[in-house]
Amino acid sequence: MDLKLSISTCPNDTFMFDALVHGRIDTSGYRFQLCMEDIQQLNRHILDGEPDVSKISYAVYPRIADRYRILSAGSALGRGNGPLLVSRHKIYPDEVSDVRIAVPGIYTTANFLLNFAFGEVKERREYLFSDIAEAVLSGEMDAGVLIHEERFSYAQKGLSLVSDLGEVWERKTGLPIPLGAIVVRRELEERVQRDIDSLLRESIIFAMNNPSASYDFVKRYARELSDTVIRRHIEMFVNNFSVDIGEEGRKAVRTLFRENGFESDNCF
Repeated sequence: MDLKLSISTCPNDTFMFDALVHGRIDTSGYRFQLCMEDIQQLNRHILDGEPDVSKISYAVYPRIADRYRILSAGSALGRGNGPLLVSRHKIYPDEVSDVRIAVPGIYTTANFLLNFAFGEVKERREYLFSDIAEAVLSGEMDAGVLIHEERFSYAQKGLSLVSDLGEVWERKTGLPIPLGAIVVRRELEERVQRDIDSLLRESIIFAMNNPSASYDFVKRYARELSDTVIRRHIEMFVNNFSVDIGEEGRKAVRTLFRENGFESDNCF
């Protein structure tokens, strides 16, 4: 059975999916047509209903809940790994809503967490996540929300932390931060949906047990080529929640949805 699979180029996704897409595990007759894009593009494509299985931002899920469900495996969810609001100069909390802020996509959880922490921002602009730091450094934007590898290197580039948006979420809710999910098309047979969930879990466990196996695949697409940064990225975003989201993870996701004005008992 052929399935359209869309994931990001970030190290946590390439690490988790390597065994699945490169035949390191038995995929039991499933063949995956791989598409790799930035999270902003993945969110846009899921709105059009293109892939069968896809990485998405949790914040976009309410818009597709009728067509996709969230898998128990594959989530980017945890503590101390949220997006960071940075700038070249000092910005006080009561000034944030009035400055120009670069975000990695309107539908991203990063953008949602910016609103969660500071309310409505008067001027924000979408950028490819890897271009945000440069947009702030050049003065094109006053501040930017960093995700993925960029959150590890902003200080060396001369940027300063304005707010850890994930820390705000954790402090206010007491819950881990739901960043990204893997979703599957609801119209697929339930057996197929369960198989995909199981195969992804097996792929993640294989990667954790054989971390060097995915090295070439991860390295090929990483924006930040430092092995140290790549390793820190994977360690930060691939964890026990990735293997199985569990009850605490589900509670965090439903809390995020309620903050977004969405209630559903049929997400997973």
